[in-house]
Amino acid sequence: QVQLVESGGGLVQAGGSLRLSCAASGRTFAFSNYAMGWFRQAPGKEREFVAAINWRGGTTNYADSVKGRFTISRDNAKNTVYLQMNSLKPEDTAVYFCAADGTWRRSTASASATVYVHWGQGTQVTVSS
Repeated sequence: QVQLVESGGGLVQAGGSLRLSCAASGRTFAFSNYAMGWFRQAPGKEREFVAAINWRGGTTNYADSVKGRFTISRDNAKNTVYLQMNSLKPEDTAVYFCAADGTWRRSTASASATVYVHWGQGTQVTVSS
């Protein structure tokens, strides 16, 4: 069984920064072989793609709304993926979820939620104006 646990959310003023972490565990889950993604869901809205990183860490993908402000990275030795969020805006307020791709060593970093088969419970990010 794969567990993804997000942390690092909280309340921050507009213009501030937060760093989200997602720790992966599971006896049969080889974290370093799977792409990882971050998604978010704001109240009353559908879940949307934020960022993704491929298994090697050399390919990343970002939603247009966060390009230049957010950075995704991974530490395979720690089985952890990060999302550094800078210049936060009130519209970034949402529950942020990390997810693990279901395909071994996918070379790309997909924005499609359908390729992600394991999901965390989410962490709340609130940006005040």
